[in-house]
Amino acid sequence: MYGRTYVVTGGSRGLGLAAARVLMQEGANLAISARNEANLAAVVDDLSHHGRDRIVGIASDLGDAAAAERLVAAAVARFGRLDGALINGSTPPAGSALDTPDALWREAFETIFLGGLRMARATAAAMTSDNDELKGTGGSIAVVLSTSARQPFPGLSVSNGLRPGQAMLVRELADEFGPRGIRINGLMPGRIATDRIFEADARSGQPEMLRRRNESMIPLGRYGETAEFGQVAAFILSPMASYVTGTLIAIDGGALRVP
Repeated sequence: MYGRTYVVTGGSRGLGLAAARVLMQEGANLAISARNEANLAAVVDDLSHHGRDRIVGIASDLGDAAAAERLVAAAVARFGRLDGALINGSTPPAGSALDTPDALWREAFETIFLGGLRMARATAAAMTSDNDELKGTGGSIAVVLSTSARQPFPGLSVSNGLRPGQAMLVRELADEFGPRGIRINGLMPGRIATDRIFEADARSGQPEMLRRRNESMIPLGRYGETAEFGQVAAFILSPMASYVTGTLIAIDGGALRVP
């Protein structure tokens, strides 16, 4: 991974931050983005102990139609190349299908679905640039989905609605990007110990009881750690996974029961 450059969106917390940590430990250069400038600055400062010249932060919201192009341009301007991206969108709002208002569905679609698609397009375009230094380098894109791409997640109807569509888009883009030497895969985290999962458990009113019940249905018997997600993400982005594309990878301790 040494010397390779990746964009990580949603990189200031949770799964995005976990992947960013592993990528930097493995020697990659990073352009990370997040909506909250203060959180982003703190993360850049923290990760810069690996090398201040190896990381840049760009405050950005994938709901902005111009954000993807700006992020990719910033990465190439700073590091002279781009080798891939971890596309980690915002967390879909909680709620039922009947109670979630149209405005939230539209906002989530614009940010998560279209924002992710724009990011994949911009990344692929940069990796097949006319720039001789970039030409033929191929590259890898990983899209953070959820196990809701395969089975509904209680109380997260927007995620349940959008993630299957994103999963099929990953497979479509794998067909389109493949001839250009670019890989794209979907990552499906299950119950990873993030703020989002703890907040979802808390809404039950009995979070500890719910956690024990959830863990009893996970073959490994526990929630995953964010670092465990980050390690898989870094592997999929790396040249070590050079023959893996169009694949949906569950990172869930074995909980998923549908193909």
